[in-house]
Amino acid sequence: MIVVPTVDISDPTSTSLQAIDAACREHGFFLLSGHGLDDLISQTWIQTRRFFDADRSVRTSITRSQDNPLGYFDRELTKRKRDTKEVLDFIDPTQTLLDARNQWPDGLPDFKEVMVDFFDAFSTLADRTLSLLHDALQLTAHSRSLTSCARTSSTVRLNHYPIGDPVPENERNGLADLGETALGYHTDPGVLTLLLQDTTGGLQTQARDGHWIDIAPTDGTIVVNLGDMMQAWTNDRYRAAIHRVVPMTTQRRFSIPYFSNPQRDAIIEPIPELCTAGPRYRPIQWRSFMAARAYDNFTDLGTDDTQVSDYQILERI
Repeated sequence: MIVVPTVDISDPTSTSLQAIDAACREHGFFLLSGHGLDDLISQTWIQTRRFFDADRSVRTSITRSQDNPLGYFDRELTKRKRDTKEVLDFIDPTQTLLDARNQWPDGLPDFKEVMVDFFDAFSTLADRTLSLLHDALQLTAHSRSLTSCARTSSTVRLNHYPIGDPVPENERNGLADLGETALGYHTDPGVLTLLLQDTTGGLQTQARDGHWIDIAPTDGTIVVNLGDMMQAWTNDRYRAAIHRVVPMTTQRRFSIPYFSNPQRDAIIEPIPELCTAGPRYRPIQWRSFMAARAYDNFTDLGTDDTQVSDYQILERI
């Protein structure tokens, strides 16, 4: 069975690159150590808990809308079922025009400042991680130039998984039913996700044979999972990680993903170097793909949400 390997990003070895390659083919998850961000991560955890422990009115005052997917939300859908979690989403806070769309909570000194530092550091780490994947794939310089991440289209999410429904009972009328899991099985739409998870556990990924593998919390590591655009870029050599979070039964859970995405106007196509038998995907307009996924998560459209498989080139018989 393929395990979830840990690689020291400060000094990766050929053995660790081979382990990453095997894991990305099998399930799309690995762990990073040697990142040097422990102090910042500690401060980010403190601010995350402060936000979710604040009075509910602090959170609901910055609730996302159909027009603006940024801010607080406690009734997101995955596969048309409601997740047992509440979230805060924000984009690059160092860019004035982008930050104008962010919604920041009042009455939490230092909150935004820490999140700015976090976004900066994880944007840099995402670029380093993509370079690590380039090495694992043994790509040429030209092929590496065809795949990139952009901090200006990437997002950060603070997650809180409580025990039980995050929506107060008097607000549940007309809402979709909760799913069987705290977060339903899905893939992330972008290139890769850098994830912090606390010590509670509950994150799982699905192997190719269908069984679920626990991504156990490991001190000092950052979880990496691949997204749909990496699967398309690599022409199915690497797998967008199918993952879920099981329900919390004894204690709540926190996690913080940095979703590393392509440029907003990027057209995603399989890398020619990895298409010896022909491309398996037609071009994907990232802006449209991401917009569809964001809207699917906000409201039930009555159909399954947009998937990278919708762009697969069907084999002719």
